[in-house]
Amino acid sequence: MKALKTTTIVLFASGSGTNAENIIQYFQKTKTAKVTHLFCNNPNAKVIFRAKKHKVPVTVFDRNDFLETKNVQSKLSKLSPDWIVLAGFLWKITPEIVSQFPNKIINIHPALLPNYGGKGMYGMHIHEAVVKNRESKTGITIHYVNEAYDEGAIIFQEEVALSENDSPQDVAQKIHELEQTHFPKVIESLFDNE
Repeated sequence: MKALKTTTIVLFASGSGTNAENIIQYFQKTKTAKVTHLFCNNPNAKVIFRAKKHKVPVTVFDRNDFLETKNVQSKLSKLSPDWIVLAGFLWKITPEIVSQFPNKIINIHPALLPNYGGKGMYGMHIHEAVVKNRESKTGITIHYVNEAYDEGAIIFQEEVALSENDSPQDVAQKIHELEQTHFPKVIESLFDNE
């Protein structure tokens, strides 16, 4: 009997890495996939420490590696992951990488797309806009990545109610809880379609 191939995931992240670490830990427990690499564009990001703590190899890169020399693209080709997951990655994925991994790159966005999407809409910028506009709800969107910011096909959305007293920090906490609960499970649900 042929051994089942382990699904491989490569993460891209820019910041503290709570989503990235949650994904790594989830798949260490379930054994349905393995995070084989982390790419990070910020040499001071906490996500690097989090990945190394779980023995996940890390590549730190700059704009030149990403856009000019194509070092990142070439390393991705060698790794040949089944999935690429953006877990708080703030740069736009290049069209070359999108076409190299069609419908295999997913992102999480801390709002209910198409609302509050696009260039410059990330993190606290979104939560501040949500509070300013007195929204009664917000949520997360997990979607495929295409050539445009936050415009790929939506895979999953989950809402959370807001109160008129919620601060942007309160909204951030509610979103964080949704991300931690749903992101790894939604990634895992995509394996059935491979």
